[in-house]
Amino acid sequence: MRQSASLPYIAPFAVFMGLIALHSVYSLPDLADQILRVTVVSLVLIFVARPVIDLRAPQWPFSLLIGAAVFLIWIAPDLAFPGYRHHLLFENRILGAPTPGLSVASQTQPAVLALRAVRAVILVPIVEELFWRAWLMRWIIAPDFEKIPLGKYTAMSFWAVALLFASEHGSYWDVGLVTGVIYNTWMVKSKSLGDLILTHAVTNACLSIYVIAAGKWEYWL
Repeated sequence: MRQSASLPYIAPFAVFMGLIALHSVYSLPDLADQILRVTVVSLVLIFVARPVIDLRAPQWPFSLLIGAAVFLIWIAPDLAFPGYRHHLLFENRILGAPTPGLSVASQTQPAVLALRAVRAVILVPIVEELFWRAWLMRWIIAPDFEKIPLGKYTAMSFWAVALLFASEHGSYWDVGLVTGVIYNTWMVKSKSLGDLILTHAVTNACLSIYVIAAGKWEYWL
């Protein structure tokens, strides 16, 4: 296997997470931060990951429905049981606590909201699906992952990715875990990167609309 085979799948995610870590150390104004993240991640996707990105979604009707259903799963617990996320299981020294993804001042700035939505709806689905389900689900099965077809199922790869995906979502690990299981299952069934990107994009688009309309800024992690 070529040593660089994993790079197009890993690099966008690594850069994306690196920018999050950088922001926690060197806090920029929200507009500058959004411009930086959108620009840098876009460049990595174009110049590093483009050869492995496949946006074809042959099963798009199901992808749309699954994406919308996952959105409902995300908001349902908080609607049904207000305040339940303040339990120690979700708020602690390890997971932190749900916090607004934007400052109060930025919540009324159209440019900031537009760029934040671009991140959530366009960039994040590509970055995360390349890493979690196009690469890691296969790499866990065999480091020579290119020989493993998309959607190949093993219990180890399926549940490892679901659990790691959940951990990425901090205080929302519960709905993150359910989402990881659903997305993994859809990858096993569809065997299509484009369908997973579309599903993820629909979920994030619905969440972005909900965040802005309802003022639920904590959902923009």
